[in-house]
Amino acid sequence: MAQVPGEVDNMEGLPAPNNNNPATRWESPDRGWEREQPAASTAAASLFECSRIKALADEREAVQKKTFTKWVNSHLARVGCHIGDLYVDLRDGFVLTRLLEVLSGEQLPRPTRGRMRIHSLENVDKALQFLKEQRVHLENVGSHDIVDGNHRLTLGLVWTIILRFQIQVIKIETEDNRETRSAKDALLLWCQMKTAGYPEVNIQNFTTSWRDGLAFNALIHRHRPDLVDFSKLTKSNANYNLQRAFRTAEQHLGLARLLDPEDVNMEAPDEKSIITYVVSFYHYFSKMKALAVEGKRIGKVLDQVLEVGKIIERYEELAAELLAWIHRTVGLISNQKFANSLSGVQQQLQAFTAYCTLEKPVKFQEKGNLEVLLFSIQSKLRACNRRLFVPREGCGIWDIDKAWGELEKAEHEREAALRAELIRQEKLELLAQRFDHKVAMRESWLNENQRLVSQDNFGYELPAVEAAMKKHEAIEADIAAYEERVQGVAELAQALAAEGYYDIRRVAAQRDSVLRQWALLTGLVGARRTRLEQNLALQKVFQEMVYMVDWMEEMQAQLLSRECGQHLVEADDLLQKHGLLEGDIAAQSERVEALNAAALRFSQLQGYQPCDPQVICNRVNHVHGCLAELQEQAARRRAELEASRSLWALLQELEEAESWARDKERLLEAAGGGGAAGSAGAAGTAGGAHDLSSTARLLAQHKILQGELGGRRALLQQALRCGEALVAAGGAVGPGAETVHLVGLAERAASARRRWQRLEEAAARRERRLQEARALHQFGADLDGLLDWLRDAYRLAAAGDFGHDEASSRRLARQHRALTGEVEAHRGPVSGLRRQLATLGGASGAGPLVVALQVRVVEAEQLFAEVTEVAALRRQWLRDALAVYRMFGEVHACELWIGEKEQWLLSMRVPDSLDDVEVVQHRFESLDQEMNSLMGRVLDVNHTVQELVEGGHPSSDEVRSCQDHLNSRWNRIVELVEQRKEEMSAVLLVENHVLEVAEVRTQVREKRRAVESAPRAGGALQWRLSGLEAALQALEPRQAALLEEAALLAERFPAQAARLHQGAEELGAEWGALASAAQACGEAVAAAGRLQRFLHDLDAFLDWLVRAQEAAGGSEGPLPNSLEEADALLARHAALKEEVDQREEDYARIVAASEALLAADGAELGPGLALDEWLPHLELGWHKLLGLWEARREALVQAHIYQLFLRDLRQALVVLRNQEMALSGAELPGTVESVEEALKQHRDFLTTMELSQQKMQVAVQAAEGLLRQGNIYGEQAQEAVTRLLEKNQENQLRAQQWMQKLHDQLELQHFLRDCHELDGWIHEKMLMARDGTREDSHKLHKRWLRHQAFMAELAQNKEWLEKIEREGQQLMQEKPELAASVRKKLGEIRQCWAELESTTQAKARQLFEASKADQLVQSFAELDKKLLHMESQLQDVDPGGDLATVNSQLKKLQSMESQVEEWYREVGELQAQTAALPLEPASKELVGERQNAVGERLVRLLEPLQERRRLLLASKELHQVAHDLDDELAWVQERLPLAMQTERGNGLQAVQQHIKKNQGLRREIQAHGPRLEEVLERAGALASLRSPEAEAVRRGLEQLQSAWAGLREAAERRQQALDAAFQVEQYYFDVAEVEAWLGEQELLMMSEDKGKDEQSTLQLLKKHLQLEQGVENYEESIAQLSRQCRALLEMGHPDSEQISRRQSQVDRLYVALKELGEERRVALEQQYWLYQLSRQVSELEHWIAEKEVVAGSPELGQDFEHVSVLQEKFSEFASETGTAGRERLAAVNQMVDELIECGHTAAATMAEWKDGLNEAWAELLELMGTRAQLLAASRELHKFFSDARELQGQIEEKRRRLPRLTTPPEPRPSASSMQRTLRAFEHDLQLLVSQVRQLQEGAAQLRTVYAGEHAEAIASREQEVLQGWKELLSACEDARLHVSSTADALRFHSQVRDLLSWMDGIASQIGAADKPRCPSSLLGLPASPWWPPPATPSPLTAPFSME
Repeated sequence: MAQVPGEVDNMEGLPAPNNNNPATRWESPDRGWEREQPAASTAAASLFECSRIKALADEREAVQKKTFTKWVNSHLARVGCHIGDLYVDLRDGFVLTRLLEVLSGEQLPRPTRGRMRIHSLENVDKALQFLKEQRVHLENVGSHDIVDGNHRLTLGLVWTIILRFQIQVIKIETEDNRETRSAKDALLLWCQMKTAGYPEVNIQNFTTSWRDGLAFNALIHRHRPDLVDFSKLTKSNANYNLQRAFRTAEQHLGLARLLDPEDVNMEAPDEKSIITYVVSFYHYFSKMKALAVEGKRIGKVLDQVLEVGKIIERYEELAAELLAWIHRTVGLISNQKFANSLSGVQQQLQAFTAYCTLEKPVKFQEKGNLEVLLFSIQSKLRACNRRLFVPREGCGIWDIDKAWGELEKAEHEREAALRAELIRQEKLELLAQRFDHKVAMRESWLNENQRLVSQDNFGYELPAVEAAMKKHEAIEADIAAYEERVQGVAELAQALAAEGYYDIRRVAAQRDSVLRQWALLTGLVGARRTRLEQNLALQKVFQEMVYMVDWMEEMQAQLLSRECGQHLVEADDLLQKHGLLEGDIAAQSERVEALNAAALRFSQLQGYQPCDPQVICNRVNHVHGCLAELQEQAARRRAELEASRSLWALLQELEEAESWARDKERLLEAAGGGGAAGSAGAAGTAGGAHDLSSTARLLAQHKILQGELGGRRALLQQALRCGEALVAAGGAVGPGAETVHLVGLAERAASARRRWQRLEEAAARRERRLQEARALHQFGADLDGLLDWLRDAYRLAAAGDFGHDEASSRRLARQHRALTGEVEAHRGPVSGLRRQLATLGGASGAGPLVVALQVRVVEAEQLFAEVTEVAALRRQWLRDALAVYRMFGEVHACELWIGEKEQWLLSMRVPDSLDDVEVVQHRFESLDQEMNSLMGRVLDVNHTVQELVEGGHPSSDEVRSCQDHLNSRWNRIVELVEQRKEEMSAVLLVENHVLEVAEVRTQVREKRRAVESAPRAGGALQWRLSGLEAALQALEPRQAALLEEAALLAERFPAQAARLHQGAEELGAEWGALASAAQACGEAVAAAGRLQRFLHDLDAFLDWLVRAQEAAGGSEGPLPNSLEEADALLARHAALKEEVDQREEDYARIVAASEALLAADGAELGPGLALDEWLPHLELGWHKLLGLWEARREALVQAHIYQLFLRDLRQALVVLRNQEMALSGAELPGTVESVEEALKQHRDFLTTMELSQQKMQVAVQAAEGLLRQGNIYGEQAQEAVTRLLEKNQENQLRAQQWMQKLHDQLELQHFLRDCHELDGWIHEKMLMARDGTREDSHKLHKRWLRHQAFMAELAQNKEWLEKIEREGQQLMQEKPELAASVRKKLGEIRQCWAELESTTQAKARQLFEASKADQLVQSFAELDKKLLHMESQLQDVDPGGDLATVNSQLKKLQSMESQVEEWYREVGELQAQTAALPLEPASKELVGERQNAVGERLVRLLEPLQERRRLLLASKELHQVAHDLDDELAWVQERLPLAMQTERGNGLQAVQQHIKKNQGLRREIQAHGPRLEEVLERAGALASLRSPEAEAVRRGLEQLQSAWAGLREAAERRQQALDAAFQVEQYYFDVAEVEAWLGEQELLMMSEDKGKDEQSTLQLLKKHLQLEQGVENYEESIAQLSRQCRALLEMGHPDSEQISRRQSQVDRLYVALKELGEERRVALEQQYWLYQLSRQVSELEHWIAEKEVVAGSPELGQDFEHVSVLQEKFSEFASETGTAGRERLAAVNQMVDELIECGHTAAATMAEWKDGLNEAWAELLELMGTRAQLLAASRELHKFFSDARELQGQIEEKRRRLPRLTTPPEPRPSASSMQRTLRAFEHDLQLLVSQVRQLQEGAAQLRTVYAGEHAEAIASREQEVLQGWKELLSACEDARLHVSSTADALRFHSQVRDLLSWMDGIASQIGAADKPRCPSSLLGLPASPWWPPPATPSPLTAPFSME
């Protein structure tokens, strides 16, 4: 059963019921109805508490129902709906759908019409599906629950809707932590916030905090203080407070009254009801607050509109001021002129900083304020929805930003320039101070060191000279380190000069002084070092000479000895010592020669002499004489020693060869077993080759022997040849009296040859026997290995261990699978044993070893077959064991679980309370799952057991007993579980039954009491009876079911039968009492009530039916004429349908009642009409009503849709009418501006029309929908839409036409405006042309001129007229409708223009005719005056005193000539006009006179003009030449100081600048040469004239020629001097660079870093080689520098001496650098070799240590096979280690020797490394030898134990065979067969005899080697074998005796049988009376041949009797 959620936070709907309730799992199948009981009833302990809880729940349910009903009605009121009963009215789904539509604002699917249940379910499903789409989670709420009227679920659904659409939207953010809350907490927080501060109001929940009503009043007072006087409210008067708050909210706030005071003022108010009501307050006040906020926005707009104007004015004023300041400031700070001092620049920077920090920030703030101001203006305008403000041109923010950017750019440039200048000045000051300080320090240091290096106090002994050298090296190091500091002074001076320091001359002088002192100091140091080195070298040579003389004296004393040796060792030792002496003498002789040469070089020095040359020569001669004498004595001594050694060596070699051959021959004979035994039997034992390892060892030894034979053979032959040579020579050799004779040398040589031949023959025989023995022993070893493996495999396969558990069995199975695979792999080798043995046996013969091998092959084949068979059996056994163990594991796990659960079930007590029962049921539920899982495991066990039993497993009985035990335990646990379940089910069923019986009994008792206490009045009794009947109908099924269940439970659970029967009896009694009361009440009102009720219902139903038919009206009823009317009619019709649906039950009830009445007594409804006749009419009326309603609904729906269409159509028509009115009321404007404005408005109008097309489209689609749906108004709608579209198309067309008209009108107005402008201009000019004012004659000409200008203007404006005509023609062609107006306008303009032209022409003619004569006379008069004035000007002849005056006169003359030419042309024109005009005679005569006078004056004026020009040109030429001479002379004199200056610069850069300047001067001179030559030429031409004016020209010419020549010569001389200076400075610069580079390289070469490891040293060496390569490559630069030096010296440069010194210094530095590089390379190479040697030594030591670990292993093997493997591996290890170690050691030793011979500085360290390494290697070899010996000894020991075990096994096997010999399996064995078997066995024992003896010998040898535990073990094992052997022998003897006695007995029985048979024969013969055929038997002759012979002794007695 669903539960209504108790918390508001649960926004997902209703919770799901607990379907896993244990109370429903174990109940009986017939108790399913019990699941519908509320969960709360299970928690009750008594019937009273259950009833109380149910009453409270019912009360809360009633409050919720009332509240939710009012809440639903408050929202349904918007759509005209209302519900009365929440449970009933929501069942059909209509109201629920409308409620969701109202709350969500969305359109839900249309509900299904119909009153059937399926229709209701479908509608409710639609609503629930919508809720799910809205993310509303509904658990256990289905449509059938709502349709069935489930109270709890219906309330839960409504509460879920309230949560989703009313409460979930509430979200409150707190101020302190910004935490967002939701739902209940948010609403509670809102209430607390709103009621904070109100006395006695403390809202903590939604229940008790609202009981007093103060909280509701506080909420209202907080938002509407005018409605509530909170101070008058008291907490005690709760009902009044609640009533007032609810009434106020309903009347003044419009909030539905969802609660009543009694609903809140109770002990436990319903939380959901209060929340629902409080939410309405929240939404109302939130909406009120939002409306209040929106109301405040309107007032701001007006204020902003008033403020915007003032702000704009303020903005423009501030912007103008700021822009003016910016432009002014930019002009000031753009000045880049700075003071040329540090203080001046600092002051300027301070001023700029003050501007940036004081003045600019204020303006920047103003700029920001302007931006803020503009932003505020735009924001306010934008907020007011007004057009944005656009500042006037030049005052915008962008203009200010642009100007401000220029200002910042100028500021940045000025600041950068100021700071750069300041930094430069500060840098110069600092550089100057540093320079002065450094110069003072350098000068004092240089003076002190010059004084120091000028002294030559070296001394006359080597120690003194060395001390002086070290001191000098220290001085040089100090000076070399100081060079960088001196160069720093020069660099500082150069930097100051480059930066233009003001006191640069002083700086240069100080720099030059320091450099000169430095050069002097370096020269002194170099000379002193040279002298010191000469002294030091000479003293060292003298010291070495003294050492050499002393050494040669010691050598002479040693060479005088006469000892030659008495044997070879002594002779060799003496010769070796002499060789060392000779080596020393040779080495020292080279050293002596070097010393002498070195000493003689000092005697040949030029200049400084460190010693007297004669002293040097004397010392050289003395040393040379001593050396020669020593060499002669050494040669004599060597000859004597070599002769003695040769003789002794030959004798010793022959003796050694013979002795060695004798020893080897003896060894071969001992190993070969003596003689030439070559049989196969001897192969097995020859030379101790009794097994494979010994054979391999002997073969290896034999190969070594053969190698030694080869080596010795060559030595022997060589010795023999030497002996023969000595014998042939004869005589004796020896010093003095000692003489060695060569008498027996030939005999010793022959003896040696014979001995050697016998040795080679024995070696060949030995090798052949060893090869044969190795093949057989190898086969035996392989066979032994195979047998051992087969035995091991058999032991493994036959093992009885099959595992103790599943894991061990699996492991054994895996091991057995591996073993089986190995067995199959050995099948091939086993099958090939016979073939291999046959091959080997054929080569060696059939010896005992071959026979033994054949026996072992057979044994191997038999053992392999046994292993294969046993392996197959073991595989099956392992499979069975694994299955059994797996089954046992499963059984054990199952039994553990069963035991645990069985213990729990046995100890479990059945609970009495329902709560405990539920807990136990939960455990049983989990137990069921576990039992299901365990059941599968039990079935698997049974299946496994079945397979094992069917497979015949040996443990089948045990497995089956285990299975039976498990199944029995499983059956017991199942029975126990079922038993406990039944007990739990019984308790649960009984307790539930008792509880339900008590509830039903209580309900029955209450109903009975209610009936009994009801008044006996008819109406009240009838009402109470009707309620009782309904209750009885609900309770009767439950009562019957309870009684039936009580009987069943009593039968099932006899222990509870009394209790059950008592409850059933009590219930039956109560039910009977209730039935009696109900029967009594029913009988009282049955008769009258039944009929009265029926009549009343029928009457009411008929009245309603008539009204409903009238209201329905069908399709004939009135149809709506408007949309509102259609909505109202539809709503009323829907209400009618709801009413009909509600009356449907009444109709059914009436029909049923009428049928009951008819069946009871046949009553009639009225007089004359029977009930059975009236019922069909009632049914017909009902169906007619339904038909009318459907017809009316269809008509109303179609009408509603049509009204919607009409509404859209009307809207569209309104739009079209508005468009039509706008289009029809439009008039064409008459101006261009108005037309453009009209076009803009019309474009907006077209845009509006396009937007309105959507409305048209909506109407069209609606009409099409009506047609598709078959609406009765479809055709009307289609006609209306057609008219609408036609009207719309018409409006569209009119709009386009109007647009075209506007465009045409615009073109026309443009044309008319142009025409109007032209018309105005024509009228204006017409007035000017018609001006007829009479003027004087002298003004006629001016009027004529003005009129000519007017005519010219008229001609120019003719194009204007033509343009207008072209535009008019084009307009008429494109717009024919405008042709009339355009043509008219053009005609008017043409007419006006023609009038203007005619008027202008007429006026022109008038003015021309009126003013022409006067104009001519006046023109001639004016020309005459001008000519007269010019004549007066020409009379004043002033040639001018200078060139400017002459040029001015020429210009004036030129203007005069041009005026004369113009006047001449004017006179010609006037003459032509005179001739053309029809003048009067008087005027003509006057004009003629004037004309003649002017002509004559013009003629007279031409000659003076020409003379004037000639004079001026001559004067101009003279003055021009003089001026050019002066200019050229000034130019030459200006450049002459540059060409004659002697300054050449103090550096390369300065010289280059001077060269560039001089080259520029020369280029300028060369370029100016043609100009100057031209001036000289012109001046020479003028100077040739003889005139006073030409004298000045001649003087200027001479001066210019001399100055020009001097300038050219000076420029050439300066160029030559600068070229020479450039070469010198370039040389100095190159030298400085070379010295700097050499210094850098020297620092790199002098580095002491030799690397920390091999890699770093290699990197340093590579870098050094690169440096050396760089030095070698730099030699070309040195050579180039030397060539420059020679070139400068050849030129005879004044600084030749200094240049030579610099060059020699560079050469010395370069040579020293190369030597230093060589030394560093050698040091790095030695260091690299040292690191490489160290690495190799370390690796070899590590390798030796690793090998020592292996060689020192204490592991000596666990058995013979193990020790054999170890020995083999160690042999390989020793061989590989020896080879690799010797190679690596030799390489390291060779490297150490080479490095020591090269004189490595770490020779002592390397020698120590070498000694340590050799010692470690020797220790390793010794350790390896020890290990080999230990392994060999261990192998012998383990071989003994192995042989002993094998022998003991053979002995045991023989002992096991003996019983079979004595007890043969044959039933009647023969004596001969037993004897043959015994003889074969004894023969086998013979093979063991030798093995036992060998074992005894081996034990004896081992006991001599081992002691202690090993000796005891050896003795013990030997005793065990011997004991077993003795036992075997005794057993064999016993067996022999037994066989002998058995044979005797058998022979006896045989003879007895023969005798008996003979006796039988005799008896038969006697009985037959025959005579005897053999008389011998009667005469006592010898016995019959059938008598057995006497027994002979066994062949076993002989060999064993010796033992």
